[in-house]
Amino acid sequence: MSTRSSLCAAALGLASLAAFAQAPSADPRGRWITASGNLEVEVAPCGAALCGVVTKVIANHSMSRPGEAMQPADTRPALGMTLLKNFTAEEGEAGTWRGEIYNRENGKTYSGLMSLDANGAMVLRAYVGLPAFGKTQLWQRAAFAADAPR
Repeated sequence: MSTRSSLCAAALGLASLAAFAQAPSADPRGRWITASGNLEVEVAPCGAALCGVVTKVIANHSMSRPGEAMQPADTRPALGMTLLKNFTAEEGEAGTWRGEIYNRENGKTYSGLMSLDANGAMVLRAYVGLPAFGKTQLWQRAAFAADAPR
């Protein structure tokens, strides 16, 4: 192999490694803490889509009545509950997924958009009809090694 070929191969290899090293930051798979701080949710593949299942209950704060305990409309245990489902990559919008978001406080399911911001937080927008008529939450990655994308 010539020196030029070796340099090209090395450059291509480094470029591939750099792209791979950056990929996880744009990957929503892993464990996340909800905006309320109530739950830890693992986002993982479920068939051809991504889903988010509660893996840990941390607190019980109301999202609609700050300072109060939540009185969920859905009285099933939160642990193991699917809050995010059917999230698939949005065509033509790299880094955006569209699916459904379940709110156990009011028992309703909303259309949803999911992306990651520049700081690595998950941006979830739940809406009815059009995204303009929705509400945005920021979820933070859980702070331990087990949250690495799979």
